[in-house]
Amino acid sequence: MSRNGQSARPGTPLIEQVAMVRPIVGYAEDFPHGHRIRRHRHPAAQLIYAASGVMTVSTAEGRWIVPPQRALWVPAHVPHAIRMTGMVRMRTLYLDAAGVPQAPPTCGVVPVTPLLRELILRVIDFAQPYPLGGREARLVAVLRDEIAAKPLAPLHLPMPRDRRLLAVTNKLLADPADQRTLAAWSRSAGASARTLARLFQAETGMSFARWRQQARLLRALELLGAGAAVTSVALDLGYDSPSAFITMFRAQLGTTPGKYFG
Repeated sequence: MSRNGQSARPGTPLIEQVAMVRPIVGYAEDFPHGHRIRRHRHPAAQLIYAASGVMTVSTAEGRWIVPPQRALWVPAHVPHAIRMTGMVRMRTLYLDAAGVPQAPPTCGVVPVTPLLRELILRVIDFAQPYPLGGREARLVAVLRDEIAAKPLAPLHLPMPRDRRLLAVTNKLLADPADQRTLAAWSRSAGASARTLARLFQAETGMSFARWRQQARLLRALELLGAGAAVTSVALDLGYDSPSAFITMFRAQLGTTPGKYFG
């Protein structure tokens, strides 16, 4: 049952209706660690942000990790589910996408600058419906410009559809530290290493090694966001040393784990 009382057949995304009394409507709720919001969709576009904690958002196209320094843009009508890591203070906006013409046509993680963060939090506190000609409307215009101007961050893990690849990727998601080569995986997946390599590139746009590295990075963000120590995360993910893990993290996100979550 959805918050608005609608029900759906098993496997069918719920339609969460939001009263769009203005072009942007804010919503705030806190969730405990491990909480899950099952698959649903909205008639409006959505900017999902957490002031604290980490969210993992899943769609048919893959998974996105959303730490506090990022937000996820979800176009209207895209089914998605959310899993919480740590205590999550969700602060999300529903938008009339027509008012953000430069917005991405697909899901994407966008950086949250201090300005964008303050705009999100300010809009959350608006009394709805806010005056169309007042200060609130001017802040909304700035917020739209900020969303449209942000580049997408590399926090997406595309998921394949081929059952042989899924046999590999699902096991790697369960145990990112698994060091088996593609040749070793081919024996259990029922396809040659060459076939799996071709499928990885065709269905995810990544090589096997790059996909596994991305899976480890996103899992690291979940663990670090929940308060795990860098050393334990590095070893849990199969890195030989914390320095090797930090080198990978800095190469992907431009900073160390400590500064990223600081």
